Amino acid sequence: EVQLVQSGGGLVQAGGSLRLSCAASGFPFTTSAISWFRQRPGEGLVWVSSTYPDGRAGYIDSVKGRFTISRDNDKNMVYLQMDRLKPEDTAVYYCYKSNTNFRGQGTQVTVSS
Repeated sequence: EVQLVQSGGGLVQAGGSLRLSCAASGFPFTTSAISWFRQRPGEGLVWVSSTYPDGRAGYIDSVKGRFTISRDNDKNMVYLQMDRLKPEDTAVYYCYKSNTNFRGQGTQVTVSS
């Protein structure tokens, strides 16, 4: 059974940092891409970042230079380090097994101005 369990998130002031974690199980993690999406209130899901099996990473332009995605293949974990947070980063964040509908439970990130 595919499972993605998220942790982290919370409330932070603008300029602060948070780290999201995603624990994956039930599929071959080392050969799988994992993505982070976010959903702002009243809006649709938006892709934020992905980590690929070959070590590549991708980011939406609005977070480049502020967010860093990483993976630990020994622990089947993916992390999203979010620095210099802005109020517009406020959203519910989801980790997904890329190109599937399998996702974590969602984590609220709130950035106050």
